[in-house]
Parts: sequence; structure tokens; C-alpha cells
Amino acid sequence: MELHQIKNNIGLNRFVMSVKKWTATGAIGLVAKAGRYGSGTYAHKDIALEFGSWLSPEFKLYLIKEFQRLKQQEANESKLEWSVKRILSKANYRIHTDAIKAHIIPALLNTKQHTFVYSSEADILNQALFGQTAKQWKDRNPNLKGNMRDHATVEQLTVLAALESQNALLIEQGYSQEERLAMLNRLAIQQMSSLLQTRAIEELKEKPLLIEE
Repeated sequence: MELHQIKNNIGLNRFVMSVKKWTATGAIGLVAKAGRYGSGTYAHKDIALEFGSWLSPEFKLYLIKEFQRLKQQEANESKLEWSVKRILSKANYRIHTDAIKAHIIPALLNTKQHTFVYSSEADILNQALFGQTAKQWKDRNPNLKGNMRDHATVEQLTVLAALESQNALLIEQGYSQEERLAMLNRLAIQQMSSLLQTRAIEELKEKPLLIEE
């Protein structure tokens, strides 16, 4: 069978092509083996699934439903991971605020002044990681609910948790805000680069590769 005949008839239900003719065209994906053991016709999984879908509408529906289920499961796992990182970040923030209370806020400051100090210290972390203060983010995203941390990625929340712990330690050691901002920013860049590189490698490993022999 010539190539132009294949192209003209492919997709028609009456079109029939043997595995032998298929392999004769130099195509890949189908192999016919003869012999006493292991004989039969073998197809690449993508071809087998498509053939099964053509044979049985029930099988095709099953594939669609299973794909939807797996994508939903993947989305739920991603959401759970984000929630865990957000909880961890909030827990570390308590360590951070305790350090501020013990080493920065004098006993005579009133409640309003306390709030300003906490907000100022929180923005040290925001600037080190996100490059902007909470107010700057809100001004740039007036239609988004919550704060910038609620819209952070899993990687950003992971680094934020580390920054909160590190900042608490730096506060106890007596470093100024300017010094801490510079050190925390370097740490944020280093950790984000490392996390994103690891994430990229993992995603690359998960991608299927088509290898032609």
C-alpha cells in the first residue's frame, strides 16, 4: 500500500492495514512477533488506548473519567501541600513576633505603637522575599482578597518560614533592621533558587520522553 493511499483512507472505519504493512512504511508503535513463545501483536500504550476507545465507547468514557479523577487528585494534593506550608509559616511567625516582643518593643510603648513595630518587622520579611511591603502589594492588587502571603507559591511559603525563624535569631543577636533586611534578602534568593532548581529537575523527570530506536 502506497503512502498516499494510507493518507487518503486513514480515519475511515473501512480502512484496514495489517501490522506487516504498517511496519513496512517505517512507522513505529506496532510490532508483530511470531513464534511459539511471546508471539502476538504489541502496540505502544497510546495506540492501544486509542484503539480501545475506538472499539468501546464505555472504555473511552472510563478513560475520560479516570483522567478527570487523577487531575482532581493532583489538584487536591497540591492544595494540601500549600496549606501545610501556610500553617508552618504561621507557626514560625509566632516565633518571629515573640522575638520582636522580647527584644525590640520597650515596655512603655502603647498598643498602637506595638502594632506599628510588628507591621514594620513583617514588612522586613515581605521586602526580603517579595520585594515589596504589604501596602505596596495591596495597592497593586486591589481586587485580590487576603494578603500577599495568601497568594504565595509553595516555594515562597517554604522560604518565608525559614526567614521568620532566621529573623527571630538575628533580632536576638541585636542586628539592625537594615542589616537584617540585607541578610534575609540574600537568604531568600539563595533558598528560592535552590527550591526552584529542584522543582524544575523533578518536573523534567516526570515528563515522558519519546525515544525512537
